[in-house]
Amino acid sequence: MAKNKPGDIEVKAYATHHVIMQPNPLRNVLRRVPDDDRDDPVARAEQALEGLSGEFKNWMAIEADRLSAAWDAIRSGGFSDESRGELFRAAHDIKGDAVTFGFPSAGAAADSLCRIIEHAPDLAKVPGDLIMHHINAVQAIVRQRTKLDTVAMANELSRQLRGIADEFLTKANRDRPEHLEAILAPSIAPAE
Repeated sequence: MAKNKPGDIEVKAYATHHVIMQPNPLRNVLRRVPDDDRDDPVARAEQALEGLSGEFKNWMAIEADRLSAAWDAIRSGGFSDESRGELFRAAHDIKGDAVTFGFPSAGAAADSLCRIIEHAPDLAKVPGDLIMHHINAVQAIVRQRTKLDTVAMANELSRQLRGIADEFLTKANRDRPEHLEAILAPSIAPAE
């Protein structure tokens, strides 16, 4: 019988079962670190984020302006697949970045807007004020985030917008029961 090479799969046969021994290629790339090495990659990453945290407000303001620009394009040119997609992507990016950048309430408002865009049967029939209130909420939360008393107000605003959006979507989708489960499911809640 030929001897297996170190990279071959070995199969050990027993009376009731087989055991497959697969080689571990990671052993070749693993680097052993001496016990006295005090490098902490997580601490280095956190320190790098801390250094960038001053830029977070600017990045969030850029994202909020992008959301407003997408809505302005829709108001002037109407809904198209492209304009709807840009509005959704702008809101979705805010939803995803908000907690990291320190704006969880803006993320909750953007999440509510994403739900409207995703679940409204006809986006052109969504009241423009409903969309505009979401965009204004994101803008206000991003602009006013430096004031400590605005956190509770921003959380309440996001919660109320979500309630109004859910109420609208429930009525708009009453003939589409397959959407109601997704609409009524919980999602992002603003962090304290």
